[in-house]
Amino acid sequence: MPHSPRRAGILLILLSALAFGLMPIFGSWSYAAGVDTQGLLIIRFSIAAAVMIVIMVWRGARWPRGKVLLGLAAMGGIGYAGQAFSYFTALQYANAALAALLLYLYPAIVTVLSAWLLRERLRRRVWAALALASLGLALTIGTALQGKALGIAFGIAAALIYSCYILAGSRLTPRAGALPAATVVMLSAAVVMWGSTAFATPHWPANATGWAATLAIAIVSTVIAIFAFLAGLDRLSAAEASTLSTLEPVVSVLLAAWLLAVPLTALQWLGGATILIAALVISLAPPLPAPE
Repeated sequence: MPHSPRRAGILLILLSALAFGLMPIFGSWSYAAGVDTQGLLIIRFSIAAAVMIVIMVWRGARWPRGKVLLGLAAMGGIGYAGQAFSYFTALQYANAALAALLLYLYPAIVTVLSAWLLRERLRRRVWAALALASLGLALTIGTALQGKALGIAFGIAAALIYSCYILAGSRLTPRAGALPAATVVMLSAAVVMWGSTAFATPHWPANATGWAATLAIAIVSTVIAIFAFLAGLDRLSAAEASTLSTLEPVVSVLLAAWLLAVPLTALQWLGGATILIAALVISLAPPLPAPE
C-alpha cells in the first residue's frame, strides 16, 4: 500500500499522545499518595529503563555506539530529564493551564527550527494545521493564565528543551532504531535522576494506589509513549510528529473531566474539536516528493 510507513507513523504518534495524555491523571493520584516530583521521576525512569533493557536483551537488539550513543544519552540525561524537571517545577509556581500552554509552544518551535536548521520542506497545509492546532490548544486549556515569573520561565524552558529533544531524535533515532534509542534515553534519564539524590531526598508513594499510579506513569506514559513517539518519528518529519502530538492535552482534558470530575467549558470542547481537525489535516496531507 502506498505511503503505509507514513500511516503507521501517524498511528504511532497518536498512540504516544494518548499514553502521554494519561500522565496528568496518573500523576494526580501519585501526588495524592505523597510522592514528590523527584521521587516520581526516579521511579518513572528507573522502571521504564529496566523494562526496556529486558526487551532489548530478549530481542537481541544491538546497543548504539560512538557518537549516536552519546547523542542519545544527552537526549535522555539532559533533554528528557531536563524537560520533565522543568515542567513539573513550572507546576509548582504557575497553574496547570499556564504550564501546559507554555509546554505546547514546542510544535511551533519545532516547525520553525526544522525549516531553519534542518531545511525541512514544509507543506502549506502543515503550517495551516499548526496554526489551527495552536488555536485549539489555547481554547482547550482555557483562560486561567495567572502565574509567577519563575513558573513561566520554567514552562518556556520545558518547551525549548523538548523541541531540541525532538529535533535530535529525528536524526538519531533512524540511525539507532526506535527500541535502542528509547532504552538509552530512559536509562540516561534514570541515571541523572538518581544522581539528584546526592542533593535532595526523594519522597515515595505512601500507599498501594500511589505505587500503582506511579508504575502506570512508568509503563504506559513512558515506555509505551516514548517508544511509540520515537518509532513514529522514524516515519514522519519532526514538524508533523510534534503537531500530531498536540492531541495529548485533548486526551488529558477529556479524561480529567471523566475521571477527576473537572468541568469543561464550551470553549474547551471547541478547542478539542479544533485540534482533532488539525490532526486530520496533517494525516491526510500527501508527503512532499524528495528533492532531486
